[in-house]
Amino acid sequence: MQDQFFDLPDLPLESGETLAGARVAYQTWGELNEERSNAVWVCHALTANADVLAWWPGLFGPDCHFDPADWFIVCANVLGSCYGSTGPVEADPVTGRPRYQQFPLLTIRDLVAAHEALRQELGLTDIHTLIGGSLGGQQALEWAVQRPELFDNLVVIATNARHSAWGIAFNEAQRLAIEADPTYAAGQPGGGSAGLRAARAVALLSYRSYPAYAETQTDPEDELLREHRASTYQRYQGDKLVARFDAYSYVALSRSMDTHHLGRGRGGVPAALAGIGARTLVLGITSDVLFPLSEQRELAAHIPGAMYAELDSRYGHDGFLLETAAITHFLELFYAPTFAH
Repeated sequence: MQDQFFDLPDLPLESGETLAGARVAYQTWGELNEERSNAVWVCHALTANADVLAWWPGLFGPDCHFDPADWFIVCANVLGSCYGSTGPVEADPVTGRPRYQQFPLLTIRDLVAAHEALRQELGLTDIHTLIGGSLGGQQALEWAVQRPELFDNLVVIATNARHSAWGIAFNEAQRLAIEADPTYAAGQPGGGSAGLRAARAVALLSYRSYPAYAETQTDPEDELLREHRASTYQRYQGDKLVARFDAYSYVALSRSMDTHHLGRGRGGVPAALAGIGARTLVLGITSDVLFPLSEQRELAAHIPGAMYAELDSRYGHDGFLLETAAITHFLELFYAPTFAH
């Protein structure tokens, strides 16, 4: 599936700045039914893209819970990314040069504003399910607060109502690693790649768990003194991200995540969550140290009538991408009373 593109007019940002010449890359699968009641919108996480069938296999795709034969599926690449939507390495239409580290701050509300503009362009007046995990869940919650009448069902996994001090600290540690790479400050193609490699190694510690590393990365040889399996794994994962992502986008989107606060200007988090009108499923992951279960329980406690469940997983935060069989099980329980397709 090829990306499609939607050009926005200049986008006013929550910070007071304006993002000139914004473009959103998106993909769709399936077709709307006659009643236009089968739309599913996916909000993606930090380093993903619009191709949800590629990065969420087992949940989206033929013979999966969200099968394009049954659903009209939309996934848009967030602004600030490097997968087709306007980001730091794209040319500024005013200057003709990439903005790199001068790219404006995008809040979660700004990312949602782009989704909303695309929704209107697509003519979708009712969305059956809005779903996202991690940063995607933050976008989904913000959008559901803004437009309570638009979504029939909301599914959020391993996310929160306000990005925590713990999460912001992890993000800042990663940004420090990138900023320590002198090529980042130079503002150039590929700038900050060595720093991004180190940042990914830091991030993995928040995405996985002690049991997962113990099971998969413990050295089988007792006499090993160097090149430990866990060390080479960190390097491998860093290299993998550098090959497919950009340091300037990583910094921009981690800062977007830090801005997430549903209660800002709305009388606090409980009041904001109380305004969500969608039937809601909140899923937490037992081993998630980045978005702990206490944050999922807060969501479920304040969203009217929310269903809450926990995924018992050793994979930590990344369980939202890997535990698709368990997620499917809870989706079937969630939909069973009211909907069959």
